[in-house]
Amino acid sequence: MTMEPITAADPAAQSADLLAGNLQQLKALFPELITESRVHGKVVATVNVDVLKALVGDQTVTDADEKYGLNWHGKRRARQLALTPSTGTLRPCPEDSLDWDSTQNLMIEGDNLEVLKLLQKSYAGKVKLIYIDPPYNTGKDFVYPDDFRDNIANYKRLTGQVDGEGVARSANTEASGRFHTDWLNMIYPRLKLAQNILKRDGAIFVSCDEGEQARLRVAMDEIFGQENFVADMVWAAGRKNDSRLISVSHEYIVCYARNKGLLTEQKIEWRQRKKGLEDIYSQYEKLKREHGSNYAAMTAGLKKWYKELSDGNPAKSHKHYCQIDKRGVYFAADISWPGGGGPKYEVSHPTNNKPVKIPARGWITPDPEKMQGWIADDRVHFGEDETSVPCLKSHLKDQEYQAPYSVFYKDGRAATKRLRELMGGDCFDFPKDETVLQELIGMMTSSEDVILDFFAGSGTTGHAVMAQNATDSARRRFVLVQLPECLDPGKKEQKAAADYCDVLKTPRTLAELTKERLRRAASRIKVENPLFAGDTGFRVFKLDTSNIRAWNPHPADLEADLLTHQEHLIEGRSETDILYELLLKLGLDLCVPIEKRSGAVLDSRLRGNDALVVHSVGGGVLMACLGTSISRDEVEPLALGIIAWHQELAPAGDTTCVFRDSAFADDVAKTNLAAILEQHGIRNVRSL
Repeated sequence: MTMEPITAADPAAQSADLLAGNLQQLKALFPELITESRVHGKVVATVNVDVLKALVGDQTVTDADEKYGLNWHGKRRARQLALTPSTGTLRPCPEDSLDWDSTQNLMIEGDNLEVLKLLQKSYAGKVKLIYIDPPYNTGKDFVYPDDFRDNIANYKRLTGQVDGEGVARSANTEASGRFHTDWLNMIYPRLKLAQNILKRDGAIFVSCDEGEQARLRVAMDEIFGQENFVADMVWAAGRKNDSRLISVSHEYIVCYARNKGLLTEQKIEWRQRKKGLEDIYSQYEKLKREHGSNYAAMTAGLKKWYKELSDGNPAKSHKHYCQIDKRGVYFAADISWPGGGGPKYEVSHPTNNKPVKIPARGWITPDPEKMQGWIADDRVHFGEDETSVPCLKSHLKDQEYQAPYSVFYKDGRAATKRLRELMGGDCFDFPKDETVLQELIGMMTSSEDVILDFFAGSGTTGHAVMAQNATDSARRRFVLVQLPECLDPGKKEQKAAADYCDVLKTPRTLAELTKERLRRAASRIKVENPLFAGDTGFRVFKLDTSNIRAWNPHPADLEADLLTHQEHLIEGRSETDILYELLLKLGLDLCVPIEKRSGAVLDSRLRGNDALVVHSVGGGVLMACLGTSISRDEVEPLALGIIAWHQELAPAGDTTCVFRDSAFADDVAKTNLAAILEQHGIRNVRSL
């Protein structure tokens, strides 16, 4: 058996090839649709558009015909960008992280387009909720660059790691053409990639102002499907007095489901807990202490309390829940048949035993025995005598949740004030409100769901996830992505943030502030919830070029190039760097458990080579030995040690075993190791 090398051009060294995957699916369904030809020695697949039209019954439409939709200059290129695989990697940064060894949360620094590509294999179909607050299109420059083809190079420029002309900013002005184009070219490929990593019952929420809301809707109709549109939520954040015509004081949160039909089919509901309930329950307990079981006095006291509340108090919107019985606070609800035409039978008043007035639409249940059961269980509210129609008791504790309203008010200044207090100063302009995001997270996620925000900004989404976990004791995970945008103290709007970085003694980038906000939020949540023992940490990764050296020959000095590429891995990269790239490229979670054993532990004959370490990832799904030296004599004990550990782990599926290609003394040593592993059932052996 030979050990297959993993090169930079190898599919295993790249992110998911979405284009190839689409072609494979089309070919599997309709073989006649794909034509393959050889161009310059390479097989090229072509879709026959005429055949496609015939397959869908279209006999008349031509390419030249106009079609409904949104079009702009660069749209085709934006779509291609989403389909182009990445050859980058994410390098682990434990020193910037919080609780690296135990956390399941991620904070990734880098251009989110490149990062989304890298996450395709590991997180495809695994994210329950995506929330993003992309930069609004103000007609001015925004930091996401024009040239998306080499996103790692963009990242290097933006962080000042390479020479060049500085930050590549988009000239997003009216003078450069229809400036909506730049914004659409930025957001479109990112949304396209985001769709792939949503779970089938997941959803995406996108904050947007009215400047791009209409175009965003059409673009998302195309990407997610118009049938998956859920709602435009309108967030009124406070009146502005800087307009001569209309004071625009709201923004939108555009929501699409990954598969709305599935949500309907599985009867999935999104629910928010009503606001003001704790105040009502507190007043109920107070009245209970004062009046004991005198429910009439308690009811009178509750009604009086409602009247004294200010109109802005959220509890006042539930003032119809003003009755009290042995079960608690309730509302006397309609007991009649919806729409009319319901059954009409005799029901006696419990005090005078006379037949009560029957509702005009008939009783809500056709079963008189069921009605008597409700009465016996004190579920029916009767009037003083038989002259009034009874009601059905609807207790507040059974009606705490409701469908979220599409329009809501939340003062935008409150979030700024809370964040200023948390950070000990001003460093973010117009941060999103973590309590609003917490409600979105609470209404549609639970258990161990993953929440993604690839425009992390001030880290509000991560804060909200931790806060909601502390509220309901769930174990949700967050994945945040933030461009390490440089902050310039010479610019008025960035001075406070840049100065804050100087106080922290960190680089002047937005990502540094994101991490600091997460650390402080974690500390605050622990203090405010002393019984909460959940995850408040995060692992930091940074976007960089692949650890695997790309083959870029220069004909003028081919011999030197050949010598350079004897080592396939870039100099200066650690075993940990390489290991996490393997996780990404093999589709494993970046927080999957990793164990390691030294060669001496695997086999006593390896005691002399302390650098020989074997890593087991995900319980043996991946086993990697990235040491720099493996002699002929060490091959057998190393192989047998790996085999013994593999049998101990007993992974359910196939195992991939990876070694550093240049570590072997010669080809004989490499071949022998692969052969021994194959004899014991480990057949997928690769080298780097």
